[in-house]
Amino acid sequence: EDVRAGDVVLTAGTVLGPAQIGVAAAVGHAALSVSRRPVVLVLSTGSELVAPGEPLRPGQIYESNGPMLAAAVEEAGGRAELLRFVPDDVDQFLRVLEERAVRVDLVLTSGGVSAGAYEVVKDALAGRGVTFVKVAMQPGGPQGAGRLDGGVPVVTLPGNPVSAQVSFEVFVRPVLRAVLGHPDPDRPVVVARLAERLVSPVGRRQYRRAVLDATRGTVAEIGSPASHMLGSLARAECLIVVPESTAELVAGASVPVWLLDG
Repeated sequence: EDVRAGDVVLTAGTVLGPAQIGVAAAVGHAALSVSRRPVVLVLSTGSELVAPGEPLRPGQIYESNGPMLAAAVEEAGGRAELLRFVPDDVDQFLRVLEERAVRVDLVLTSGGVSAGAYEVVKDALAGRGVTFVKVAMQPGGPQGAGRLDGGVPVVTLPGNPVSAQVSFEVFVRPVLRAVLGHPDPDRPVVVARLAERLVSPVGRRQYRRAVLDATRGTVAEIGSPASHMLGSLARAECLIVVPESTAELVAGASVPVWLLDG
């Protein structure tokens, strides 16, 4: 009774859930036009990586970036194809990539893009349409993007887990949601007051993990800003954005905050 003939009940960009499908059915629509979910190949590189659940040997670590980024792709509306880690071998990396890239809309890698003497992703993709740069942000400085030989888009993220996830939030998630037609592809932003003093290195935009007290209108940083501290990211409700020109913010200062559940 709350819908009249000629009313628009679902606008372009609407995410379809139970209620939206229900109202479409209630007004007689058996089918709806939807955007195809972009398919994203997610792969991590590193000979030191081991699948979770397997025993660790000296010098090895569990591979967390792949499952984390695949979940992030799915949460953003894409469809992730998770390829377990590829060893630090340029030829093998390229063989795997060329075999799988033809079937996806985006290749998303993590690791192998820093300034070391041997960085497999950078060594493999430099000169093949992918540009590598150092972005003035923390976490997440080293980045790469382009089209592999002019074809499939490629985004290469840093290997440290927090750097990879924050970089996904900044550069990849909004694009995936825009491709799907979301009218608001970015995370919701609110302004809150800092619960405690915060210092920041000048010249790099900071994305600090934090929790929000909505009742008091305050936000508090949690954990260390180090880019390998994944536990604090798991507890974070939001990211405090600190401009690259800022060295210090006093308690009570107003700051923009990205909500991670919107």
